Amino acid sequence: MTSGAIDVFGLGKCALDHIGLLDHDPEPDMKHEVLGLTIQGGGPVATALVALTHWGCSCFFSGVIGDDGFGCRIRESLDSEGVDTGGLVVREGCMSQFAFIAAEPEKARRTIFWQRPTGAPPRIGEVDLARLRSARIFHTDGLFIETAIAAAREARKAGVPVSVDAGTLHEGMLELAGLADFFITAETFAQDLTGGDGPQEACRRLAAMGPRIVGVTLGARGYVALTGGRLIERPAYAVQAVDTTGCGDVFHAGFLYGSLKKWSVERSLDFGAWAASRVSLYPGGRTGIPARADLERNGYDA
Repeated sequence: MTSGAIDVFGLGKCALDHIGLLDHDPEPDMKHEVLGLTIQGGGPVATALVALTHWGCSCFFSGVIGDDGFGCRIRESLDSEGVDTGGLVVREGCMSQFAFIAAEPEKARRTIFWQRPTGAPPRIGEVDLARLRSARIFHTDGLFIETAIAAAREARKAGVPVSVDAGTLHEGMLELAGLADFFITAETFAQDLTGGDGPQEACRRLAAMGPRIVGVTLGARGYVALTGGRLIERPAYAVQAVDTTGCGDVFHAGFLYGSLKKWSVERSLDFGAWAASRVSLYPGGRTGIPARADLERNGYDA
């Protein structure tokens, strides 16, 4: 367990992912053999913190698991990577979050079947606010929305920047946007927000709510971001993707790493896109996270 100030305090999902590779679309009512099965920890915030610890950052995770076998493996997956799990709440008699992901390398797409944790979300009283106030960045996915909003308010009072990985537009997320410094969404979030008017319009609407930096990740088409009235649009790094699980999570980690390093917004976003492209080369969201030495070789750790 880390002590004292930490780089990133995370609050959000943690899961156990089962990733199966498929060679073509399965037919209904038929058996279909997977080409390989990978089992590893997942979840947007949890995976982002794993990436950040790979790159030398200190991270503290707050989330919820059950007292089942999945929960044990989720905790082990974080502990083994050096993430401080002192904020992980265990709900007795409950199931942890898990997912089965069917990935199709030929089409660079995946389908996710998942179950949320059956235990109650962490309450704000179960969040280590002293550790939160000592962090350099607070990062959340808004899954536990009431607690995420309360924690974001505490972070802002303490002068801690608030970062949000916004995957789904659900109740409370726009209130959370108003408390955020960095608010980067998935494309589906942007489409639901604007009714399909495009990621640029989504960035404009989100920026008007208060965040300093907003963005929309577009998968193979790259990303769009807006900061200080300046629109940034970049294509994705061209790779032959095997599985896109975790790419968005690691994109956020890359952006946060650049922010901690005080890089420019452009360089931070570019690093996030590059790191995400590396992740897509392997099944699962964590196997392909670049090592610190890879960052140095590619000019990202100066």
